[in-house]
Amino acid sequence: MHGEPHPALSVLQEVFGFDQFRGPQQAIIEHVIAGGDALVLMPTGGGKSLCYQIPALIRAGTAIVVSPLIALMQDQVAALEQNGVRAAYLNSSLDYHEAVEVENRLRAGELDLLYVAPERLATARMQMLLDQAHIALFAIDEAHCVSQWGHDFRPEYRQLSQLHQRFPQVPRIALTATADVPTRGDIIEHLQLENAALFNSGFDRPNIRYHIAENQGNAREALLRFIRENHDGEAGIVYCLSRKKVEDTAAWLSRQGLTALPYHAGLPPEQRQEHQTRFLREDGVVVVATIAFGMGIDKPDVRFVGHLNLPKSIEAYYQETGRAGRDGLPADAWMAYGLQDVITLRQMQQDSSAGDQQKRIEQQKLDAMLGLCEIISCRRQALLHYFGDHLDAPCGNCDNCLTPPETWDATVAAQKALSCVYRTEQRFGVTYLVDVLLGKSNERITRFGHDRVSTFGIGAELSANEWKALYRQLIASGYLSVDMEGHGGIRLTANAKPVLRGEQPLTLRKPVKAKATRRGKAGFPAQGHGALWEALREHRKTLADAQGVPAYVIFNDATLAELDEQRPESLAALGGITGIGARKLEDYGEGILAVITAHKNAPASAPVGDSAQESATLLRQGLTPEEIAQARGLAPNTVYRHLADVIASGALAVEDVITLEAAELDQIRAAFTQHTGQGLKVVFEALGGRFDYHVLACVRASLGTQA
Repeated sequence: MHGEPHPALSVLQEVFGFDQFRGPQQAIIEHVIAGGDALVLMPTGGGKSLCYQIPALIRAGTAIVVSPLIALMQDQVAALEQNGVRAAYLNSSLDYHEAVEVENRLRAGELDLLYVAPERLATARMQMLLDQAHIALFAIDEAHCVSQWGHDFRPEYRQLSQLHQRFPQVPRIALTATADVPTRGDIIEHLQLENAALFNSGFDRPNIRYHIAENQGNAREALLRFIRENHDGEAGIVYCLSRKKVEDTAAWLSRQGLTALPYHAGLPPEQRQEHQTRFLREDGVVVVATIAFGMGIDKPDVRFVGHLNLPKSIEAYYQETGRAGRDGLPADAWMAYGLQDVITLRQMQQDSSAGDQQKRIEQQKLDAMLGLCEIISCRRQALLHYFGDHLDAPCGNCDNCLTPPETWDATVAAQKALSCVYRTEQRFGVTYLVDVLLGKSNERITRFGHDRVSTFGIGAELSANEWKALYRQLIASGYLSVDMEGHGGIRLTANAKPVLRGEQPLTLRKPVKAKATRRGKAGFPAQGHGALWEALREHRKTLADAQGVPAYVIFNDATLAELDEQRPESLAALGGITGIGARKLEDYGEGILAVITAHKNAPASAPVGDSAQESATLLRQGLTPEEIAQARGLAPNTVYRHLADVIASGALAVEDVITLEAAELDQIRAAFTQHTGQGLKVVFEALGGRFDYHVLACVRASLGTQA
């Protein structure tokens, strides 16, 4: 009928509580509703799930969703049930009678979506069950698992090609957030998606700020400082390479006053489950984990992901950091890494039972990860380039953009370092080579006669740590390799010859001097939340605890932020808040309005703190926000939060902080007026991502609490 919204848009608004589709969502959904196959490449937090959940509610029958992890299935089903959707899962967490009940609901057509693992889908029982059901579509989530090029290859995914052979008329939608070009080819080949429509919305996560630094020997202290000064009391994940490091780090962070829980495959299953549940349901929990944790975690309000060791590939790094900021609000990806990480990972690759081709693939991926760490240009541009994506200009939201690294002409020093490797027969590790360069005449060097080579003692211009950093960069850049079979000896590669001959100059990142960790206050909250925010969080927690579900399944932080900003006074106004559909309005509306009414006159944010005042004082003295961050040892986004608080208090004008043309400021103000109370993310997208979140936050602060 003329004037009525499209059925998919009606479902989006009434069931899920969102006003409009994002990016290519609508095109994907309409394509699948019409019966077409699709391959969807969409960044984490981009709304992939809606691309099959909405067609599942519109097409006749039940959507079968292939999902690799139990935790992810349980989260998705809990969230769908909150919205009044008939959803269930079949996995090993159910006993026999519970599984039979789900099977009966499927046969009777009483389910909109059923989540299953790929292993179960291949069983004869499940195949028979599918023959007895009316299937609306197949959704294959985490589709990169089908590829040996991917970072999480699952052989069971290869069997999913049978779906097309057995049910040729049922549309299939494969979805992933991490797939480079070879992985995409594998997905298309092994899932028989040659005729599927490809929807590639890019891989950029503009709300995540990337920060990568070399480990100066105080990585743990640097991590603590980062958490306290940027994310005090907020949820985060810290990844470590070994189980022992996980346990040591979690225990140490706990002694410093954080709620830090270990998670790795060696812990008893009950303890792993308990820690995962606490992370999902409590506020401010930090999980310290191996990569065994996280791939099925749908928690939207993880505010930071830290790495105390180097990930094994850019795909792994992208997926692990992608667990931060799924709600679209600002988040951080922080990492400290060292040469030992490189050696350990390469040793693990060498010792694995994988074939030679797979080892070569893993080696290439590790080299690319190292390259991302060592670059001196925009990290986001390099990250996106790896996935075949493109960003025209530097992002302005990574450490290299915000505080460009110092560089130096390392040609001569590199020639000395490379020559020393050659003169000592390419048999020794970095520590030995540095001793030779510094002229240390110890028993071992004398025994091998290396106190008589031409490179002995020629490296006095650099310290031992600086030589080690140079060797790490030369290894990372592919001029040297680590001989795994020869006890970790360093060897020249073919790339080293042009440098040694003086045919190729070398510019490298200048090693950062180690800084002492500043001690003092426990830190400052990342942002000043007022009494209403805290009351809404407490109310949400009460609702969640009563139902035994994570708090974000009730409402995520982005919804709470809109409630705090907009303060609706009626059910109709409440229904316009993002994330509140018809079912949640019915179940929770009156309670939310009661909380808002009780805090009607409470200020929207906490008073300006001492730390924010200190940042404002430095700004008045002529420092830029980036210079203030450097001077105070804070992250730039923390300084911008400080300044936004001071702007909101009226003590600073937005023009004091943000350098924009008047027309640009007017454009941003108009966007806030048009999207009153809808949060930064909506305005960011409405303006096409042309202005950073910190710019928008400062402009919003200048408009008062109603903007």
